[in-house]
Amino acid sequence: MKTKNQNVFARRLILSAACVTAAFCLWHGSLVNAQKASEPARGSSFPSSSDAARKHPFEPTEELVYVAEFSRALLKKVDVADFRFTASKQPALQKTSFDALDRQRDGGDYLLKFTGDISSKGFFSKLFNLRFREQIESIVAPASFTVQKTKRIDEQGKRARISETIYNDGKVIWTERDPNNPSRPQRKAEAPFAGRVQDVLSAIYYLRTQPLEVGRSFDITVSDSGAVYQVPVQVIEKRRKKTVLGRVEAIRVDPQVFGPDRLLDGDGQFSIWITNDSRRIPVSARIKMRYGTFDITLRKVTQQPTAQESLARVER
Repeated sequence: MKTKNQNVFARRLILSAACVTAAFCLWHGSLVNAQKASEPARGSSFPSSSDAARKHPFEPTEELVYVAEFSRALLKKVDVADFRFTASKQPALQKTSFDALDRQRDGGDYLLKFTGDISSKGFFSKLFNLRFREQIESIVAPASFTVQKTKRIDEQGKRARISETIYNDGKVIWTERDPNNPSRPQRKAEAPFAGRVQDVLSAIYYLRTQPLEVGRSFDITVSDSGAVYQVPVQVIEKRRKKTVLGRVEAIRVDPQVFGPDRLLDGDGQFSIWITNDSRRIPVSARIKMRYGTFDITLRKVTQQPTAQESLARVER
């Protein structure tokens, strides 16, 4: 079920881009795959224990803060939104089939929790009377790295929607309700999936765990609002870029989210730059649409070192 409102599409696309460098809900979109032959499908073997035990670059905790700017014709880089993304761990209280396999593989008893918060700001918001805030929470099994549950709060002016998605037994189950009108019937949707699946937020973190070699291409399966999409991803180039982290080598990744049967109808281009180091931090993203260009730039990074890293620092 795909929304026809292009403002909503744009809002969703920018949030998804932001976590990978920005782009999840200023225009809520996404990227992620029902793995190819090189990646395990549901029912096939999961990653080896050595792979599963490997610490993700955003563990144990991480916070990324971005700003999104809009340009069109004479209007150059006007602030339009702030993004804040966090990664943390939480106890695995509920048992699922994926979670059970995760625990067997890496002995872990936790789940990954990702949160995203995006809100409109500045002159752009006042000029077009476009005020919104979107919050999303994703719960992910760490070893299989498949999403288990998604919660979202979407506020646009006086309009508000709360949705929840459950992923279980090869099926996506999505419900949405209006908190301002409890008597209004809930919207519902279901769709099948195979292998790993991501939501718009976990997809960004999943991308950071992948080997990104120039010339490589792969597909990602992503679910949004009860529908499931296949998103081709291409690794385009390496380049040194000036960022809040200093001058770093970064890799450009282009998720193909525009086009027929894709997340977004119509023409456009979505590019993400991720540091080519162990941190794999999305430092910038660009979304080109017929409405204009959105540049999303990292402004702040806060990371907590692991216990081993902290011990190593003390011993030096």
